[in-house]
Amino acid sequence: MSIFSNKKMFFFKNIIFIFLVSFSLSAQVKNVVVSGLITDGTDFPLPYVAVGIVGKNIGTTTTEDGQFLFNVSKSELQDSLYVSYLGFHSHKVKIEDYLALEEKKIILKEDVVALDDVEILAPITYITNALKRLKENTLYQPHLTEFLFRRAATEEGKSKFFVENYIKVKDRGPASFPGQIQVVEARKSADYRSWKREQWRHSILSMYDVNPLRPQESMHKRNLKKFNWKKVDDTSYEGEDVVILEGRNPKVNWERIKLYIGIDTYKVYKIERGRAVFIYKKHKSGKLHLSYFRNHWSFPKDKIPKHLLGTTAESLNYRLEAFVYNVETEDKKKMRVREYGKEKDMGTLDLPYNPDFWKNLNLPPDTKFYKRIKSELEGLFGVSLELQYELSNK
Repeated sequence: MSIFSNKKMFFFKNIIFIFLVSFSLSAQVKNVVVSGLITDGTDFPLPYVAVGIVGKNIGTTTTEDGQFLFNVSKSELQDSLYVSYLGFHSHKVKIEDYLALEEKKIILKEDVVALDDVEILAPITYITNALKRLKENTLYQPHLTEFLFRRAATEEGKSKFFVENYIKVKDRGPASFPGQIQVVEARKSADYRSWKREQWRHSILSMYDVNPLRPQESMHKRNLKKFNWKKVDDTSYEGEDVVILEGRNPKVNWERIKLYIGIDTYKVYKIERGRAVFIYKKHKSGKLHLSYFRNHWSFPKDKIPKHLLGTTAESLNYRLEAFVYNVETEDKKKMRVREYGKEKDMGTLDLPYNPDFWKNLNLPPDTKFYKRIKSELEGLFGVSLELQYELSNK
């Protein structure tokens, strides 16, 4: 055998060795699934609980059924799982110890609050201070938030169309106008609606519109200082007493907004506005960022095409849901955004369908709502949702 052949054989052996080592290392850093159920002391599932890793922006929010799921690397098994929720004591456990549990369930203990012993300020004082400290209390530096954003359309109470987008948003949080938006991945079911309505912009913008803390120019803009506020209840969050205030719009008697405000920090931990709910949780810096959002609305008759009046189109409803997957504040490369999809209906985006992305994404555990959507969409013509994705997406 020639010297050249020996060198060639040596080269290929090294290539194979490097490949095997790389494969071995990749296997070692393979993600580990962390999932389970969070309940109260009566075994009632707790929805929208913040679940994550101490000191890192890794985690998720429980579904409406109290379930959660996310991935960690093997190097993070020694880190601590941290669970926080309004009205309950926070819970911390080493991830490795949690995974060793036979039953993957965390029971939170209720935090009994006695604000009778605390001097409570006038409700408007909490509102004024919460607005004044919004930049201080929330992530105001430029940051990237990654969302799983869902929209379900129903007619006559039955699911007719379902869309999911994975979105990156670069902005400065609720104290600023919405920033740059990039829809990265998209998929949709077959569209069985009688009224195939297309919005002139992405549905995520309505999430910003109905947030009463955000500066905006939409029809939903409100001056919270002019609302009539009263204390309706109290709770706690991570050791801080929280006052629950309900405000009534003096110009629109039926309109109510409810804010959950920390009495020491004036941080706004939760917002309820009609059917819209915003849940905030603490970043590793201690500042708040959005963790979960949902909303549900129908359309007034004057928005329905005349030729569809008297049909099932009159019952069209939208339900929106957003899970925050990641918040990036440090790596500028990861924070880069190429704007796309902001001015299009989320169900009409021209993005290639990437089934591997959706297969590998840590989708939230199937909720009762999602199971119902899936069952109803598949029951219309006996076509599985996965096949609908395959046939309805490019």
